[in-house]
Amino acid sequence: MQIIIVGCGKVGSTLAEQLSREDNDITVLDTNGDRVEQLVNEFDIMGYIGSGISFEMLVEAGVKKADLLIAVTGSDELNLMCCLIAKKAGNCQTIARVRNPEYTSEVDFLKKELGLAMVINPELAAATEASRVLRLPALIGVEVFAKGKAEILKVRIKAGSPLCDMQVQDIYTKLRSDILVCVVERGEEITIPNGMFTLREKDNIYIVGATKSTIEFFKKVGIEGNPARSIMMVGGGKVSYYLAKLLSATGMDVKILEKDAACCDMLSQKLPNVTIIHGDGTDKALLMEEGLDQVDAFAALTGMDEENVFLSLYAKRQADVKTLTKINRIAFDEVISSLDLDTVVYPKEITAEFIIRYARALGNSIGSNVESLHRIAGGKVEALEFIIRENSPVVNIPLMNLNLKDDILVACIQRHGKIILPRGNDAMQVDDTVVVVTTRSGLRDIRDILGKSRG
Repeated sequence: MQIIIVGCGKVGSTLAEQLSREDNDITVLDTNGDRVEQLVNEFDIMGYIGSGISFEMLVEAGVKKADLLIAVTGSDELNLMCCLIAKKAGNCQTIARVRNPEYTSEVDFLKKELGLAMVINPELAAATEASRVLRLPALIGVEVFAKGKAEILKVRIKAGSPLCDMQVQDIYTKLRSDILVCVVERGEEITIPNGMFTLREKDNIYIVGATKSTIEFFKKVGIEGNPARSIMMVGGGKVSYYLAKLLSATGMDVKILEKDAACCDMLSQKLPNVTIIHGDGTDKALLMEEGLDQVDAFAALTGMDEENVFLSLYAKRQADVKTLTKINRIAFDEVISSLDLDTVVYPKEITAEFIIRYARALGNSIGSNVESLHRIAGGKVEALEFIIRENSPVVNIPLMNLNLKDDILVACIQRHGKIILPRGNDAMQVDDTVVVVTTRSGLRDIRDILGKSRG
């Protein structure tokens, strides 16, 4: 596919890197010549220096032949205008990043009137993801599939857990739990385990199953089942706003510490059910005075990554709390993954994930398109959801007889509303929803899980 990316910031750079690796023809456009030059040299793509709202510039960048234009500049209005001009100039599919809370209620209108394929709000997406993990304090991450009927949940194995030194294949027989361990994170090592794999203390494991089955599993292994009832947030930015709005609507006690007085006034007006404290959230005395040791969860959501990391680490030392840590830059993900943090949210990575999912589906017109895509284990593993169509080569063939590529696991099948954790004799059928977990990148169709036929 021919894709134009307008805006070469963190999100635009991530998209350029990942989409170029998937055999797309990428062109980037930005007013910052240094950014454009860096991406062109690094990823061997086309680049133009100019404005995304210039008709002539878009035509020069190839909009008349483009399949997709993605506008991810720092301005919502510029992104929307760029997409509008692109639709008129080239009739390509368009995606706009829109971050202003004022536009949140207008998303459907904007999509319809401007003909947008997608409107993505990074902060709202991050807040939605963060709100899910507060359902169980022990959860580190939650990804939802099959219209909410199946989940991939991330938890850490703690000392004394029944899972310590247990082989994956023994979980069902010893615990009678209908779940599947699909990924294990041990330090920097990522494994898609087979049945003989032995779990260890401090492993981060990703389990898949129906919601009811995962709840029963957590009870059997001694993981807390009560949702967080109170949370303290430091930082009053967009993620905090969206998260506070989501959580307060469920009855959770929410408190935000923000040092900017004007921001506090705005939050007080828009979030009447949330306690807003004007003060420096990095002040240890203030944190304790406002009840850090009494809340169930703590979220570090300032604009400084380093500050967020230190705040979360301090909170875990001072209290038994679930921590959420916002990270904007991803250059030090190996360091971050080694720290004793619970849930880490990457708004820019979430944005890229949504857009890449759409791009893959758009670029594929046969078999089973990618219905949803989630990156887990620090982006090193993809969990993809497919709908099985009649012309798919995997239909009615037992999994044991499929020549699957290495590092691919068919983790879950939804059939008529029922979740199946497949064994070797199970086969995919037409209209099934199938979740595939893999360390490979670039799967677009369910047939991509198959290796070359033997003989």
